[in-house]
Formats: sequence, structure tokens, C-alpha cells
Amino acid sequence: MIMASPAQTRSAAWLLPSGLALVVLSLVAAVFLGVVDIPAADIAAALSGHGSPEARSIIIDIRLPRIVTGILAGIQFAVAGLLLQTITRNPLADPSLMGVSQGATLTVTIFLLFTVYIFEPGSNTLAELPIAWLPAAGLAGGLAAGGIIYLLAFRLDLSPLRITLCGIAIGAVLHALAIGLIAGWGSARIEIILEWLSGSLYARTWDHALFLLPFTISGLAILPLIYRPLVLLQLDASVAASFGLSYRRQFSLVLLVSCALAASAVGAVGPIIFIGLVVPHLARFLAGRHFPLVIPLTIVLGAVLVTLGDLVGRLVGGAEEIPIGVVTAILGVPVLLALLRKVP
Repeated sequence: MIMASPAQTRSAAWLLPSGLALVVLSLVAAVFLGVVDIPAADIAAALSGHGSPEARSIIIDIRLPRIVTGILAGIQFAVAGLLLQTITRNPLADPSLMGVSQGATLTVTIFLLFTVYIFEPGSNTLAELPIAWLPAAGLAGGLAAGGIIYLLAFRLDLSPLRITLCGIAIGAVLHALAIGLIAGWGSARIEIILEWLSGSLYARTWDHALFLLPFTISGLAILPLIYRPLVLLQLDASVAASFGLSYRRQFSLVLLVSCALAASAVGAVGPIIFIGLVVPHLARFLAGRHFPLVIPLTIVLGAVLVTLGDLVGRLVGGAEEIPIGVVTAILGVPVLLALLRKVP
């Protein structure tokens, strides 16, 4: 493992404070800018619990929940991508490449396309399951896809590269099933499905943020505990074992954490592509050989890119906003190509 020199450490010391300042600036911009032009004084009053009912409704009930949901989802996508790239030793690994996003997509598609009903207590009428169950459906599908990959990986004793190829194959099958269901059983909910598939923060509420919050907190809390195994998992299994690492157990733990983070994020906001792929590369590029900075930079940049991407989609699209998944796809390709040109 190549470690940073003291000079490199000092030169990298400004990165994290600068990143945190960028998070604050992007958050302020996302709150103060939008389709509806609200004076800064009214926004400040709404944030303090005063101001007009209209301003409070827009800021507290519309903008803030989608911003917080986006920040949490951005952190989860970015960290999940970093973990997957590390344990598979594949710079192109991310939740969509490993089949997690496709698993969530399939279950959400099934949930939305087929009218799911339950009996109301004491009644023979049928009541539709609430749309709030959508994140839970996506979480279940993403974790199921991750579980399939895990079982195949260790039952067949697959190498990291073959695990990636296995994830690609499983993801392709799950995605094909979802698209087939959409094409064959179109319904009044097709618009909701397409919006969700594009990755969107539209109409996200505090319920979505509260759904993601436990996963974000748990995921961030476990990162210091798996830091050393994460460093060693970048090595071959035999080399890592010589340092006393239980390779299979630690690999399984990191895979579980990454799948839980990715699946819950996809369930809440849809498959926002390129965040899990680009952000870890950008963090490594900025941190250089100072590896301890890569994880916090990944967290910070994940929050910033999703916040700014959603803001761009709102401002450019106007009332018919551009989904954030479209924005990240358009901006992510050139950024990734530029980064890969600079990486040996």
C-alpha cells in the first residue's frame, strides 16, 4: 500500500474543509433558488417559522424534504459505489453494474404495475397499498439481487472480476424483466414508473428522508469499523489473509453494507446513475495517494453532486423539471472520461 508523504498530507488538508463548505453553499443555493421566485427575506422568515403560508409551504414542505432526501441518497450511492469498486477491484463497479439497482427496479415495477390490494379490517372491500411502500419494495428487491450475487460468488468461489460479470448478467436479466413488464402491462401508473426509472427527487417528502436516514447513519457509523478491512480487500485474497484478514467474512460484510445503502437509495429516489461510479473516482483524483481522505471526500461529493444536479434540473427544466438521473447521466460521462484520462 502506497501511503502519502507528510508534504502530500499537508497539501490535502484543505480538501475536506473545502468540501464541507461546498456542501453548505450547494444547500443554501438549493433552498434559495427554484422555479418559484421567493425573496430571500421571505425564505429566511419561513426557515425561522414565520413568513407567509405560501413561502413556508414551498420551503418547508417542498424544497427542504427533496434536498435532504437527495443529500442522503447521494451519500449512499457514492459510498456504495466506493465499497463495490474496492472489494471487486473494478474501477467501473457501481450499484447498477452489480445488479442491485435492477433488482430494486423490478420490484418497484411489479409493485406499481400490478394493482396490489389488501383487505381492510372488517370490510369486504379492497384497499390499495399506499405509495409510501414504494421505497420498501425497492429495498427488498435490491437486497434480494445482492443476496443472489453473494450466494453465487461464494458457492462458485468466484474471483472479484467474475463477481462483477455475474452482477452484470443478473442485472441485465432483471432489467429485461422490468422492461418486459412495463411494455406488456402498461397502466395508468406508467408515468410514475418512467419518472422513477429516470431517477427523480420530484415530490419527495419528509417520509422519504426519514426512510433513508437510518440507512445513512448506520452506513456512516460502520465505515470506521471496516476501514482496515477495506484497505486490505484491495489486495489479493492470499496477500490480505497474510495480514490476518478473514477475507470471506469481511468481503461479505462490505458487500452487505454496499447493497443495503444502494438498495434503500434506489427504493427512495430511483436509480440515479453515475453518482456511485463517478464520485469515488473524483474523490481518489482529489485525494491522490492520501487514501484516508477518499472516504470522507466521497461522502461530501456525493451530497454536493446530487444537490447541485437536482438544482440544475429544476432551474433548466422549469415547471417541467428535468429528472436528476438525466442530469447526472449527461454530466457524468464527460467527467468520468476526463478523470480516466488522468488516472494511470
